[in-house]
Formats: sequence, C-alpha cells, structure tokens
Amino acid sequence: MSSVRRALNLLRVLGDGPRGGMRLKDLAERANCGQSTAHRALQDLVAEGFVERVDDTSRYGLALDVFVLAANAGRAAGLRDLARPCLLRLSSTLSDTIFLLVRHGYDAVCLDRVEGPFPIRTFTGEIGGKVPLGIGQGSLAILAHLGEAEREAVIAFNMPRLLDRGFVDEAALRVALDATVKRGRADLNMGLIPGMAGVAVPVFDAGGRVVAALSVGTLRERLGDERLPIVVDMLKAEAKALSGRINPFDDTLNQPSRSLSNAAAR
Repeated sequence: MSSVRRALNLLRVLGDGPRGGMRLKDLAERANCGQSTAHRALQDLVAEGFVERVDDTSRYGLALDVFVLAANAGRAAGLRDLARPCLLRLSSTLSDTIFLLVRHGYDAVCLDRVEGPFPIRTFTGEIGGKVPLGIGQGSLAILAHLGEAEREAVIAFNMPRLLDRGFVDEAALRVALDATVKRGRADLNMGLIPGMAGVAVPVFDAGGRVVAALSVGTLRERLGDERLPIVVDMLKAEAKALSGRINPFDDTLNQPSRSLSNAAAR
C-alpha cells in the first residue's frame, strides 16, 4: 500500500472512530497495518494539519483542516443546486409539483419547488414558505427520522402549533410518525387541505442524518393505490442518489435562508 493510500485509510478510520479520538494501537489494528507504520503516517498527517493529538493525550483525532477541506469541496454545489435536477426529473416524469424541504429549527422550509400542470394548494406555499415540523408530508418525513431525543423535543414544542393548524392530536401524530418510519415514506392525509394529497421521502446525508425531504403534491385522485407505489419508488431513487452527493458542511442544512437569498440574487 502506498503512503498516500495508507494516510487516507487512517483518516477514514479516524472519521469512523469515537469522538474522543483513538489510540495508536487501535488505529493500527483497524487500518490493518503495523504500529510503526501507522505512527509514521500519523506524524505526516499531524504535520499537515489533518490529524491532532486529543487534549494532549495519547489519542489521535481529525484536525480542523479536514473539515475546512470538506467544506470547501462542497461550496460549489449546495443542496438546492444539487437537488434541482432531481426536482425537474420528477416533475417532468410525474407531471406533478415537486418540493424540496429542509429543517430549520422547529419548522420545515420549502427550499425549492418545481410546478406541475395541476393547480394545487400546499402548506408551505411558495419557495421560502415554512410550516411547523409535523404538518404536511415533507415535514413529517423529516420529523419521523430525527433522533429520539430531538424528535421528542420538537413534538413537545410544536404540538400546540399543530393543534392551532387543525391537526387532530398528539396520538395521531405519533401514529403517523411510526407509520412513516416503517414505510420509509409519509403519505398522511388528515383532510387539512380538501382534495389534495401528497407523499414524501426523507433525504439523508452520508452519515445517515436526515437533512431534507423530497415531496410530491398533487390532486387526491392522482395518488391512488396503483400509482402511489410507483411515485414512492421514484422519490426514493432520487433521494438515494442525492444523499450520496450531499456535503454535510453545506450552510443550507443549518441556514436555509442563506441558500434562498443566494438564489434570489442570481
């Protein structure tokens, strides 16, 4: 194995390791190389600013330059730009309106949408519109796949807001969340917008963290039992392809308004 490949392998091992860093012995074992070989490669990585000693202990961890490099690599293509071709393909193929939603605190924000030919009404409205997490299929898909503690905090904060919007109750929300996780999709229809229907799937980053949702909004009769599985398969295929390209340091994931401002300035 070349020295470059060995160093890259050590970086991958450190990236998958515990946050508190790893000992040289454990690093060498996971990287399948001798301790002396691992030590030489680590010293080069330390010198270049990609690895550091953790709090002056004998453990090694990833240094700041790794994250700076990753962030710079993703600047050319933020989530909105990456997802735009997905939305266009889905809308063209399905002849329906397609949405990209991201989380912003306790809300879901419509980061982008491509209009279909059928007139529809939605919870988020135009690009930049937002709703409490739990309202609408897209936000439900995001909420359902948050970590347990984070999900519970959102539910506790948002439940009064959901009730104000005409949602049934907390029990109904939890049933819908459980069903969303089991099915890998959200197609809840509580009759909040008569005649409308939708389905959404979560979008994950490389670490398995839910960061967005792809959603179809359409007329109720266009999402019947025969067509629904086909639509879901297409959404999941696009979501999977998109997941592999997402930069976890994309500002959009934490500040969607920044991406919306950049788009408006173009």
